[in-house]
Amino acid sequence: MSDEMKPCPKCSSPYGYQLYEGLYSCPECLHEWNPNEMSKEGVFEVLDSNGTTLQDGDAVIVIKNLPVKGASGPIKKGTKVKNIRLTDGDHNIDCKIDGFGSMALKSEFVKKA
Repeated sequence: MSDEMKPCPKCSSPYGYQLYEGLYSCPECLHEWNPNEMSKEGVFEVLDSNGTTLQDGDAVIVIKNLPVKGASGPIKKGTKVKNIRLTDGDHNIDCKIDGFGSMALKSEFVKKA
């Protein structure tokens, strides 16, 4: 662990400290981020399975069957999801899927349509 502090991209607190290798945390707003995943403007950059940058409102296609807890079947490979919203965290895509409702997906399981 290093003693280097980085400003928080969410609340601009100058006291962001390193938790683990490449992961920083803010003691004021409890936000966690990886500076390597941020673009130059300080906004998180979300990449699909092919490395293409995703933006709010994009359409994506699911690249493999994804099991859904509590549902009778998975989200099928090839399902097109329109009008995505990008979020911060492990499941960084919020969307609505016909037949399933609101979902949070990981960007590594989709490709830009």
